[in-house]
Amino acid sequence: MGLELYLDLLSQPCRAIYIFAKKNNIPFEFKDVEVFRDSILGMKAPSETSPGSVQPEQLRKMNVVKKVPVLRDEAFSLSECIAILLYLSRKYNTPDHWYPSDIQKRAKVDEYLSWHQTNIRSNAPKTMWIKVLIPLFTGQPLPSEKLQEVMEGLETSLKQLEDIFLQDKPFLVGNEISLADLMAIVELMQPVGVGCNIFEDRPKLAAWRRRVEEAIGKEIFLQAHKLILNIQELSKIQINPQLKEQLGPVLLKMLK
Repeated sequence: MGLELYLDLLSQPCRAIYIFAKKNNIPFEFKDVEVFRDSILGMKAPSETSPGSVQPEQLRKMNVVKKVPVLRDEAFSLSECIAILLYLSRKYNTPDHWYPSDIQKRAKVDEYLSWHQTNIRSNAPKTMWIKVLIPLFTGQPLPSEKLQEVMEGLETSLKQLEDIFLQDKPFLVGNEISLADLMAIVELMQPVGVGCNIFEDRPKLAAWRRRVEEAIGKEIFLQAHKLILNIQELSKIQINPQLKEQLGPVLLKMLK
């Protein structure tokens, strides 16, 4: 048994791990997880398993927090995106630019990753919930004002991303791509996938996006984002009825 990665490519952290492993030629077995389908843990039903898919009980045993991504390396298992990325970078001795050995450059990557969680990470994914997921859970479209509120919060984060981190550099912490750029781009593709073109009026950020895609490789980038960039397929996501019954009323109450 070699390295196994349990991922749902609808998830931004899962896409970051998938891209990192592919870009760095890390050999792994892709275990396909569908978060919203067939069980609360999102595992495909045994009757519909496909190559690389896995039973719910297997994920429960490996991951007490019951979410993806999950890494399994022989008897060792690990959850949380940043922890997995750092484990992979150290074990497979990936190029230094991803997580620099220089203490000050590394500190700048750490600085972005800390800021990311309460800014880009907390704002960008809401666009998908507002436009796609909450209507699927509740059966009701949301008023446009809800999306406007989310976009206003995201605009603030995007301005800070440009002014504080990107500035006039090719990448967020210097002249080469790092984990900071990887974590940022997968989050920002979430609103793009649901029709919110956040790069349209931001030429500096749009140019950064192109550089990141080129550094990753367009083929790998599109593999990772195939689902998220197909809004018609997103609207057909299958949600477990039990999960819909549990979360639908909660989501409606939160939005009132």
